[in-house]
Amino acid sequence: MNLLGNIWDHPRTSAAGLLIGIVTIAGVLSQQGITLGNVGTGTAVSLIGAIAAALLGLLAKDPGGLANEQGSKPTGMQGKLGVWALIALLMPLPFLGGCSGTTVARNIVDWIPALESAVASVDSAGAMLSPADAPEYEAATAGFDAAAGLLIAQAKAYLANPSAGTLAQMQVQVVVLQQQVNTAMLQAARIVNPASQQHALAAIQAVGTVVMAMLALVQSVSSKSAVAQMASASAVKMSEVLPLVNPRRAAEVVAAHYDEPVVLAQMQIAQVERVEIGAGF
Repeated sequence: MNLLGNIWDHPRTSAAGLLIGIVTIAGVLSQQGITLGNVGTGTAVSLIGAIAAALLGLLAKDPGGLANEQGSKPTGMQGKLGVWALIALLMPLPFLGGCSGTTVARNIVDWIPALESAVASVDSAGAMLSPADAPEYEAATAGFDAAAGLLIAQAKAYLANPSAGTLAQMQVQVVVLQQQVNTAMLQAARIVNPASQQHALAAIQAVGTVVMAMLALVQSVSSKSAVAQMASASAVKMSEVLPLVNPRRAAEVVAAHYDEPVVLAQMQIAQVERVEIGAGF
């Protein structure tokens, strides 16, 4: 910390220089297909975590430390956003946490209560819609209970036995539910009544956010060929649905689950969305 403190105080090596330097290096590595979070056996993760923690501590010491050479200083909140952006860029996503099948399986199972709650909210949201809109909404979401139930059962089976067979079943089922959600979002967007449409989209999106996290986790332990097969089964692409999504609501779900700032969750979700679209989902 003394070394970092000296660097912080040095006029030629400000926090801005540290941030820019690290982000630049990470960007170059990313362009080359190298992600820092996958280097070694956790060494890079530990190092980056230490750097991030140190920078956060230094930021608390001097919130205006991201000053530029002309002497203008951002606000404390802008400085914090800069550091959170750095962390989001360098640190592994919680969606993709863990290298082993068992660790990922536990992460998937940990999402089950949120999935159950979101599906229950979908079931009850029909009562908040206008009588004319409720039947279309109920038809669009009719398969959620069954598909979610199968995914939950297969996630538990994978945790108990993280084998190729149980993983294959989960790969199929997570895409089935993801496609149901995407299709339902497009159908809900056709609801004319603004209040009904808002309620419908919000309820369906809550399920979609959880499914996106589970999908990313499943992908993290799947082979490239398996991911390609999963993507080929995705008829309704994520890019079609994203314009209907409320990013803030999605981030609040992730932030609450991982006990992290909403702004960090927003960055993580944006990164996952880019990965999913790039993979063909």
